[in-house]
Amino acid sequence: MRSDGPPLASTAPAGGRELHEMNERGGLILCGSELMALPEGVQKVAALLQAKGHPHAPVMLSDAARTAQQAADALGVGVGQIAKSIVFRRRSDDAAVLVVTSGDQRVDEKKLEALVCPDGKRLGRADAAFVKNKTGFSIGGVSPLAHATPVVVLMDASLFRFDQIWAAAGHPNAVFQLAPADLEWLTGAPVADVAVNPVEEKSAQQNAIKLVAARAQLMSSTAEIPSPCISVCRMNATTGWCQGCFRTRDEIAAWGNAGDDGKRATWDRIGQRMAALQA
Repeated sequence: MRSDGPPLASTAPAGGRELHEMNERGGLILCGSELMALPEGVQKVAALLQAKGHPHAPVMLSDAARTAQQAADALGVGVGQIAKSIVFRRRSDDAAVLVVTSGDQRVDEKKLEALVCPDGKRLGRADAAFVKNKTGFSIGGVSPLAHATPVVVLMDASLFRFDQIWAAAGHPNAVFQLAPADLEWLTGAPVADVAVNPVEEKSAQQNAIKLVAARAQLMSSTAEIPSPCISVCRMNATTGWCQGCFRTRDEIAAWGNAGDDGKRATWDRIGQRMAALQA
């Protein structure tokens, strides 16, 4: 069931400016001139929110809030209260899959794939052009609603820890306030647990380190330099390393054509990364 939540305060957050006025019900509305003055992406979001009767209009921040931490700092709230939109590319049909999760959480792609990839195929990387084409918004300002094309949207259950959250409104400087139940109602998105479990993640990381370290030992007993790959091909969005072999995308792509010196140099970097993860 939808929860409207309390109306937004009559003053904009620190660093932002008010773009709305109170209606007779105590809700917030945009007048025509204010709506037209907004960036195009924010206009779309504002119009949809107004059409749905949502009481909180978008707020334009003075500085860009491309990350959850930047948005939280500008609004004076906890980073977990920022509803960040993360877009993936479904390989089977090239559909955009958008996950709305709490700003202090990371998406577990295995959990997500189990929900949205029934054919067993994986999710792929969504580059800036793909995100813009499918959602109509640029990375850093992707709204969870008012998309340019049909988008598969899921909502992570971690957002329900909070009474009020803030989501991007179609521009890096624009956000709007709502309750988690409002987000569920406005998007029609199913709620699921798609966040990384830190205990399981740590266990998987330690197992990968053991397997890769065992491969490294082969270099001292054979003339060939073994590949670090342990068939766990999944990139960590935070480090930029594969969660199975601790290489970057560029290092993985260059491995086949690299000479022995280049491969040994890659192994040296892998060893440094594994040591840093265990420190």
